[in-house]
Amino acid sequence: MLAAAGAVMPAESVAQHAPPGPNKLESGRYPEGPAPHPSAAGRVSRHIALGMLPNDIRLEAHHTTLEPGAGWEPVGTHKHTEMWLVTDGQVSLMTDGETQTLNKGDMGICIAGNKHSVANASKTETCSYFVVCVGPPE
Repeated sequence: MLAAAGAVMPAESVAQHAPPGPNKLESGRYPEGPAPHPSAAGRVSRHIALGMLPNDIRLEAHHTTLEPGAGWEPVGTHKHTEMWLVTDGQVSLMTDGETQTLNKGDMGICIAGNKHSVANASKTETCSYFVVCVGPPE
């Protein structure tokens, strides 16, 4: 099967991670890629997918690990809605000034336009989480 120009194929067809632009995503498997470059101290993110869904909806997914005591990321706002699914440890999630602790298996959501930030809630254990962002192109 050949990919249309600008399409991102599932991993079974083409081994690509985090394409640089808003390419068309297709149904299939997208494995976790290598860490693209060193992140902030104590923070490693690995891209899984980045591209466009039907109806001009942008999707981004990555998996992040935070070392014990890793501090807050810069506060951000986006046009997209962002979701965190905690896979290990505890994550501190701040949305619009309110901080909550997410435990393994919990999901946190920040609606488009709201301020948000995350940090490792533990000084002694790592934490990890999947991030899925869905919304208009940015």
